[in-house]
Amino acid sequence: MRIYGNRLLKTLPGQATRPTSARVREAVFNIWQGDIEGCRWLDLCAGNGSMGAEALCRGADRVVGIEQSGRAISIIRQNWQGIIRPGQSMGVLRGDVRQKLNDLAGEQFDRIYFDPPYRSDLYEAVPCAIARLQLLCDTGELAIEHDPKLWKAVEIAGLERVRHKVYGNTAIAFYQIAQ
Repeated sequence: MRIYGNRLLKTLPGQATRPTSARVREAVFNIWQGDIEGCRWLDLCAGNGSMGAEALCRGADRVVGIEQSGRAISIIRQNWQGIIRPGQSMGVLRGDVRQKLNDLAGEQFDRIYFDPPYRSDLYEAVPCAIARLQLLCDTGELAIEHDPKLWKAVEIAGLERVRHKVYGNTAIAFYQIAQ
């Protein structure tokens, strides 16, 4: 897998993770293009860390990832350590995203990318926890990747949907703090 700047990333063999496609990754970064430099990025259900790696390549100051798979955590660390530059920081947390979000209480992020397994039960609990824990800064955005046949972008307490994009079998719902 290659990302911004033609950098090669390691991936896990098999179907244990589903990396965000190049088309969707490019679309998200085009939408957020003026907001990545200097941002604080949270990558939830990070897989091989491609979204966080892309954010680092594009100048994010801090990238944090949460992933349940121990094998994936090792890949994420390798990928991010190969990209990180002086002045940038990274952190990777292993465990259930619903529980690990509590470890981030008191931190805020400018951009949060949430890409759970499409058939998971995380689509309600995680965005609600993000709002409850105030992990998204006032001017930040949360992007939720999903299969539009399996989950519909819904109202989430404390958040307001600001756009919804569909790319074939993948959709992205974008949320901000409700005003």
